[in-house]
Amino acid sequence: MIPALNQSGVLPPFIPELGPTDPAGMAPYRASITEFVQRYAHSEKRKSILKGLLTYRARLRGLGITDGFQWLDGSFVENAESNRGRPPNDIDLVTFADRPLNTRDQDNWRSLVYENKDLFLPELSKETYLCDAYFVDLNTPPLHIVNTTKYWFGLFSHQRESLLWKGMIEIPLICSDDEAQSLLDLEEENA
Repeated sequence: MIPALNQSGVLPPFIPELGPTDPAGMAPYRASITEFVQRYAHSEKRKSILKGLLTYRARLRGLGITDGFQWLDGSFVENAESNRGRPPNDIDLVTFADRPLNTRDQDNWRSLVYENKDLFLPELSKETYLCDAYFVDLNTPPLHIVNTTKYWFGLFSHQRESLLWKGMIEIPLICSDDEAQSLLDLEEENA
């Protein structure tokens, strides 16, 4: 469930009625990709970014990267049009996932990353998919995962300029994106 934006035009860091200590009401908020598209596909620029996101997710799954989730954040999940006077340029995301079984060894993993730079180098993913995308390999040592998660949660839970505390959204990789893609296609046909 994606909560309503608060008076500051951002997702709340927690749902006030549930309080800051109830895991059911705190960020990251779990949602399906369809719910995410329904919520944020309200302009042509946003639809274009969402199409890029769906393509990015399909490419990851096509490589066998399915066991994990993504945190979605940035101006895309805010009221950027009002707060910043412009639509978002991209969507910020970090993917937390296990490596595919055939790439658990370091050499095969390096090869997969090297052959798919558009998925693993943020400047290329931004250019190709309008996704400022980062990847956390869940097959690394636990201390590294904890420190990397701490970094991304700290970065995503506050606005860079104002330091305003805010929420983010979590979407599983394994869910079907077909319905979300159909929604975007239907919107395009009706435009």
